[in-house]
Amino acid sequence: FCGRRFCHYNTKALKSTKNMKPKLYIVSTPIGNYEDITLRALRVLKECDFIICEELKEARRLLSHYKIEKELFPLNEHNENESANELILKLLKGKTAALISDCGTPLFSDPGHLLVDLALQNRIDVIPVPGASSLLTALVGGALDFEKFYYYGWLSPKKDIRRKQLLDLRKRRETIVLMDTPYRLKTLLEDIVKLLGPNIPCVLAFELTKEKEKFYRGNAQNILSAVERENLKGEFVLLIKN
Repeated sequence: FCGRRFCHYNTKALKSTKNMKPKLYIVSTPIGNYEDITLRALRVLKECDFIICEELKEARRLLSHYKIEKELFPLNEHNENESANELILKLLKGKTAALISDCGTPLFSDPGHLLVDLALQNRIDVIPVPGASSLLTALVGGALDFEKFYYYGWLSPKKDIRRKQLLDLRKRRETIVLMDTPYRLKTLLEDIVKLLGPNIPCVLAFELTKEKEKFYRGNAQNILSAVERENLKGEFVLLIKN
């Protein structure tokens, strides 16, 4: 592996077809409801030479639903450093590939940044194919003012660091967007109640686009009580309004 300083390859020697310019499509897929995919995304997935996915199992389930059969290459936090260069070599032979994550828009808290960096460094076209995003879905459905918002994403799983991060977020005046794993939802809300106050306005966007989709609106204490009462465990986006 060549590291983040990037590798340059002899593109003339690698391309098998002179007129084929390699392309890497960044394809958004549904965040839960399989109907939330664009016609363009389906076309790209059907026409590309191969698909780069986060996890094989999730990708196979998705593609099977749309009756798409493609060669799959996993790219995740465990193998990105080793696999990125191999994938670039495949692209430089004049191939086209689609990068997908397990759900939603790739690169948001997902692997793939190194692959994109290498592609750009080697003059491979990187083409986004927009679509579903839990971030925008939560903001639109949350009914908070988000003319300006601050996407913080995932807090640290370490208790002391997470609490320091929350204290730092008290200084911001935009709507704040947080994400975390389903099993840390209750802990996250408990920390928010303690550090930011029980009355801070919040919206919990829970299981977006799925059958159990629900928006819990109110303050941090109200929402924590609902989480405890209903024993909520699932994918979520949490909005905070300072």
